[in-house]
Amino acid sequence: PSLFFLPPSFFLSFFLFSSLPPSLPVRYNLVQTGCQSDHSQQALSCKMSAEYDGFMASDKRWFCHVDDDNYVNPHTLLSLLQTFPQDADIYVGKPSLDKPITAHELLEGNATREVQFWFATGGAGFCLSRHLAEKMVPWASGSRFEQTSASIRLPDDCTVGFIVEKRLGVSMVHCHLFHSHLENLLLISQRNLPQQVTLSYGIFENKMNSIEVKGSFSKEQDPSRYKLHCSIYFILFFLKGKDSPVQTGFNP
Repeated sequence: PSLFFLPPSFFLSFFLFSSLPPSLPVRYNLVQTGCQSDHSQQALSCKMSAEYDGFMASDKRWFCHVDDDNYVNPHTLLSLLQTFPQDADIYVGKPSLDKPITAHELLEGNATREVQFWFATGGAGFCLSRHLAEKMVPWASGSRFEQTSASIRLPDDCTVGFIVEKRLGVSMVHCHLFHSHLENLLLISQRNLPQQVTLSYGIFENKMNSIEVKGSFSKEQDPSRYKLHCSIYFILFFLKGKDSPVQTGFNP
């Protein structure tokens, strides 16, 4: 899915599928992409292209991509986006690597050129301001996103980073509030969960990787630990009124 930021203080969500599930209620904004359903470079780039084009056809200020196994805290996401100027070129997320990725861009005549750039991993989510997204059009609109992805032979999230950093010369904003299953999620304390923008779960170093949430639900009942939603809003209730970054836009 991807989130389109709808001013002033709420979100409009679109869920993208290769083919539409028959059981989902029609009240959701469902988009059938026609892309392959696997995780190949071509399939992922096809889906990201559909997300980008859908955003560009809207009037929204921010384009935020998250995977379907992410937990998103919209209040902290809103607070984060409000810290950036609306007319700035913003690409914010969290890299999964500790250094820029190296790619070999395919040039004419089968020549290649080594390029290095940061990218925000799609598994943690990332956001693009409209001001920046509009500048990406020559490499991202229509079939051009997939063509750009093919030129560096890397998937969708890497392609976004390549366009932003190498084609447009805009540096990624590294934000530690986004989280993917590619990091040790046990290092996030329960007290700090309300300040996080996204959370994830999965297998990391051959072990189940999820946040630690104390409560009445076992890991067998709740392997993703996403019942943390109850915990987050319980904590937010008591934080309201204090000098905390999580209180913006929250009305229990």
